[in-house]
Amino acid sequence: MAKPQNTRLGIIGSKGRMGAALAQAIEAAGHTLSGGIDQGGSPDELAAQSDCLIDFSAPAALAANLDAARGAGIPILIGTTGLEDQHFAAIETSAAAHPVLQTGNTSLGVNLLAALVETAAAKLGDDWDLEILEMHHRHKVDAPSGTAKLLGEAAARGRGIDLASHMDSGRHGMTGARKQGDIGFATLRGGSVAGDHSVILAGEQERITLSHSAENRMIFARGAVKAAAWLIGKDAGRYTMADVLGL
Repeated sequence: MAKPQNTRLGIIGSKGRMGAALAQAIEAAGHTLSGGIDQGGSPDELAAQSDCLIDFSAPAALAANLDAARGAGIPILIGTTGLEDQHFAAIETSAAAHPVLQTGNTSLGVNLLAALVETAAAKLGDDWDLEILEMHHRHKVDAPSGTAKLLGEAAARGRGIDLASHMDSGRHGMTGARKQGDIGFATLRGGSVAGDHSVILAGEQERITLSHSAENRMIFARGAVKAAAWLIGKDAGRYTMADVLGL
């Protein structure tokens, strides 16, 4: 399917911090903002007038948003964080019928970082301790961040392990020695930080730090718009930002 010349992108979560940034990015990229909705709005109506939906709303709204995109036969990009197992299961089911891209971070730089982390984790092995440190503004409600989890998944893929069974994110008190092979997470919150992430690989007498700093949320908006436009015309399936970058 050829991409429409006048790409119409609809925003779910249009009144949030990301909503305003997305509207700017859509205009700057030369696309058309087909509309925006928030809690109480109709995703079906928005889907009917869009070529792709961009969802930065809330986990509770995910099922209805997927249904709307699937019903209209259009793709949906999901940047909502705080998703749990039932949400990922719903995404997998929906992706059998239309294109779905879900990611914890739409920054092109962060997704390139994830590829570097996967390579480093694969090459160095689990005798190098791996820790992920993230900091966000004081208003962020979920922890660890979706980006931190994205980086953790990349590290786990590199090592050929399951992140859930090797994730250490709750250290407090007498925790005992660090378990070899675990992927550690540390969370900082404060101020107006858009997003800082570092992946530290600590070996014997040497250490590697791979990091990314977000200076403005427009980097996420630009990446989301690029990915949404790329998604139009793709076959049904589940996609990632790595696919957009050709990694």
